Amino acid sequence: MFRAAAILVLSIFAGPITAVTLQTSAGTVQVTAMVTGLDAPWAIGLLPGGGTLVTERDGELLFVSQGEGKRIAGVPKVAANGQGGLLDITVARDFAQSREVFLTFSKPQSGGAGTAVAVARLSENGGRLDNVRIIFEAVPGGSTGRHFGSRVVEAQDGTLFVTIGDRGDRPSAQDRSNHMGTVIRINRDGSVPADNPFVGQAGIRPEIWSFGHRNPQGAGLDRQGRLWISEHGARGGDEVNLIQPGRNYGWPVISYGVHYSGQKIGEGTSKPGMEQPEYYWDPSIAPSGLLVYSGKLWPEWRGDIFVGSLKSDYISRLEGTPLREVEQIKGPETERVRDIVEAPDGAIWFISVGQGAIYRMTPK
Repeated sequence: MFRAAAILVLSIFAGPITAVTLQTSAGTVQVTAMVTGLDAPWAIGLLPGGGTLVTERDGELLFVSQGEGKRIAGVPKVAANGQGGLLDITVARDFAQSREVFLTFSKPQSGGAGTAVAVARLSENGGRLDNVRIIFEAVPGGSTGRHFGSRVVEAQDGTLFVTIGDRGDRPSAQDRSNHMGTVIRINRDGSVPADNPFVGQAGIRPEIWSFGHRNPQGAGLDRQGRLWISEHGARGGDEVNLIQPGRNYGWPVISYGVHYSGQKIGEGTSKPGMEQPEYYWDPSIAPSGLLVYSGKLWPEWRGDIFVGSLKSDYISRLEGTPLREVEQIKGPETERVRDIVEAPDGAIWFISVGQGAIYRMTPK
């Protein structure tokens, strides 16, 4: 059921190693390589008191601390196919007491794989996961290797938001009898919160919080505790959405993009009863991790949204009402940005898949 990999010292380098400077609207920033030598990294988890957890899509979970990196044993078996594998990691807010972390991954299922969520306890030495429990599994699974989502965010009330893609089956995002193309909300033990919008409604999965999504690969909370997500469109139509319970975000009925063939998607760009994005990109940038910044180190960026681009190799900064992209933070270090998180001190950490590295951004 779970990986039994030995604890091995890895051929990665834990930093700081090298630093460069970039010019931004907030002045000169320093970008420091903290970890290099990674293979398809997907997500970062920063531990209180130091130490970094990193997922690699092939199923490895790494613990990096004090210049040493090692594989963590006990990781659930993943279906590392296409876009699937070991995906997100979120450190529980009460980690200092519980030592719990949440993982999302593509779980092998009959006929294919589906997005799943596990919770586990990290051992004191960071070498293994104990008491691993799979608390959610999307149904039905699918045979394609596309559109798993899949971010997990701990809400202010302790519930978990999880993003799930449409798995390449477009109509399923409008079918609430399955979990495809949704944001779900579950309790920490996997049970369904009583105040979820569709609880008790026949034919609808009670975990569903919102639906009509294509492939949401970024998610984060703002200062009011509201959930924002970034999601991939097709050819054009990448979106940033402010998620509200019970709402329909339109895919594949409405979109600001077109199919890869050039054909029109659905019925146009709007329809009554379907939400409009807060912002969209056309052409696509392939948005991934999303962060709503606190303003600790850069007060002028307080409340701004940062989104990594997998296609255009930059970090997008968005602000204002209506929301708009106002800056592109770009350098060799921002090649295929997969995840972006804020450290307790206000530094911004991000993953560059292209560089196989984790970087930390701080004021110069």
